[in-house]
Amino acid sequence: MLFRLIRPALFALDSETGHRLALRSLAALPRRAPAPAGPMAVDVAGLTFPNPVGVAAGFDKDAEVPDALLGLGFGFTEVGSITPLPQAGNPKPRLFRLVEDEAVINRMGFNNGGAAAALARLKARAGRPGIVGVNIGANKDSADRIADYAQMASLMAAHASYLCVNVSSPNTPGLRALQDEGALTGLIDAVIAARAEAGSTAPIFLKVAPDLEPADIDAIARIAIEKQLGALVVSNTTISRPALRSHHGGETGGLSGAPLRQLATQRLRDFRKATGGAIPLVGVGGIATAEHAWERIRAGASLVQLYSAMVYEGPGLGATIARGLERLMRRDGFASIAEAVGSE
Repeated sequence: MLFRLIRPALFALDSETGHRLALRSLAALPRRAPAPAGPMAVDVAGLTFPNPVGVAAGFDKDAEVPDALLGLGFGFTEVGSITPLPQAGNPKPRLFRLVEDEAVINRMGFNNGGAAAALARLKARAGRPGIVGVNIGANKDSADRIADYAQMASLMAAHASYLCVNVSSPNTPGLRALQDEGALTGLIDAVIAARAEAGSTAPIFLKVAPDLEPADIDAIARIAIEKQLGALVVSNTTISRPALRSHHGGETGGLSGAPLRQLATQRLRDFRKATGGAIPLVGVGGIATAEHAWERIRAGASLVQLYSAMVYEGPGLGATIARGLERLMRRDGFASIAEAVGSE
């Protein structure tokens, strides 16, 4: 209700300024305890998520407000993407609201304050409850991107509930090539080795693009199973362009929000089929209601994540969707979220 009152003022600002203001507002909230585990709890990769609704990477790039988001009722949050060195990202403007389409286009380019700053914040919250994943990336001008991912795994593994390897952003040139079978195998091996050297057992998630061919899906699924990854996050933003009404529809970058929903859901089904349910899936892309989240769970997702819908509905959306999911779960005769996963 409060967000709806202030949304016109936020939307009067450019998208990136509005996002910074939202982060500052969250940082000013009194600290509240995370959601307790209850009937919505889900076990994934050895972690117990109190509910399956999380914040996707990109909202809290520098790990500034994870506890505030957990206190609003999200079951988990994922900070980042974080790179070894700070980088400014792509030139502004680079973030666009497509209000008529309930969508967002971004070409941020992994802008973040770097590993050292984020690590200091994560260390400062040591011992606090709640699941906080760390999404790791490589610097744009790195001579060895696989070494960047290994370095990030080494630094962050001890301070992350899980690590999420992001090779699917469309806004760093050449990054998506790391989804190719040979490159991906080498990358995952390097991350696993770095995690072991750090003395950590934090699960490793892999975030993939929606713009994949069937052969890519099969190869990624096979690698994920062979390397015993904790989960696949399906999916990142899309470079495809369905029919859009907003005048920003022609901007370059990754499209998220409502127009991504159908593609992301289909890609989740594809990965469910390719993996045979052998690895947990996290559904992302266009989720704005409990019904959307329930569809993704019935299609095979153990967890879901939001970002773009929060631009339009505010950060209280996570708790609203979690409550709605419990109602839908009971309506359809399931005793737990795990029972419903893949039940379509």
